[in-house]
Amino acid sequence: MLRIRLVEEAIADAYPRQEMRCPVHLSIGQEAVAAGTAAALARADLAMSGHRSHAHYLAKGGDLRAMIAELMGRQDGCCRGRGGSMHLIDRSVGFMGAVPIVGSTIPIAVGLAFAEKLRGQTRVTAAFLGEAATEEGVFHESANFASLHRLPVLFVCENNLYSVYSPMAVRQPAHREVFEVASAHGIPACQVDGNDPEAVFNQVVAARRHVRSGQGPFFLELKTYRWREHCGPGFDNHIGYRKEAEFLDWKKRDPLENYSRKLISAGLLTEEGVHELSEKISAEIAEAMAFGRKSPFPRGLADFVYSIQP
Repeated sequence: MLRIRLVEEAIADAYPRQEMRCPVHLSIGQEAVAAGTAAALARADLAMSGHRSHAHYLAKGGDLRAMIAELMGRQDGCCRGRGGSMHLIDRSVGFMGAVPIVGSTIPIAVGLAFAEKLRGQTRVTAAFLGEAATEEGVFHESANFASLHRLPVLFVCENNLYSVYSPMAVRQPAHREVFEVASAHGIPACQVDGNDPEAVFNQVVAARRHVRSGQGPFFLELKTYRWREHCGPGFDNHIGYRKEAEFLDWKKRDPLENYSRKLISAGLLTEEGVHELSEKISAEIAEAMAFGRKSPFPRGLADFVYSIQP
């Protein structure tokens, strides 16, 4: 969680210098979802994400230097500088990609799980999605298909309460929780505090066990909150779609600060240890930023572009 936080804060600090020209969607405040989920997955398991994918990529083990170079549009980026923040991929650690269009990664992840089942594999595919993706038709088609074929897919829903500037109240009925939508498709589902990394980890362990046993998909709704603007490095409480009091209340539930305090109280961590870890991570980030700046820009605009000739 600390690594994700420091990486994204470094991105926010560097972004105004226009070294990164692609849009960025930060997960500051939501780190427990990615960290808790990835800690419960095996390295061989697969994962996919949407537009807010930095945390999932990093937690799964994605290469930081390749990520920063990609954000800078450089040749050594994970998509050769052609994809940007919303198209991260590192197949060496099972992070099979991210797609920016809301809901679009879900059928691809379900397709991966279908392929795994056809091959007789037991690997789990984790599909990270936001709560707004459950409002898309493709989610229902994919959930129905996954349930029908008992596919080894774990739906990990980050419910940060907003779709851009729209709160839940104008998008979904008040009497219904998001995880209940998945239950209607015959998929076991539950709701967990997405700011508690241990709760996330424990539930993902149980859900992964269910999926690997051949019983089909599982759906987790993890309630959390993004601190910064929907897209970009700044804060946007001043524009009025959410109240400052709500933001401050969620800041008190900071997963990083609260879990650090818990570990220190238990004697498993010290303030000095946190400082040393921060220094180590900061040095890694500085090296990744330097790597990105030294990487050349892509030369051929036509590279990786294909057409069918008549």
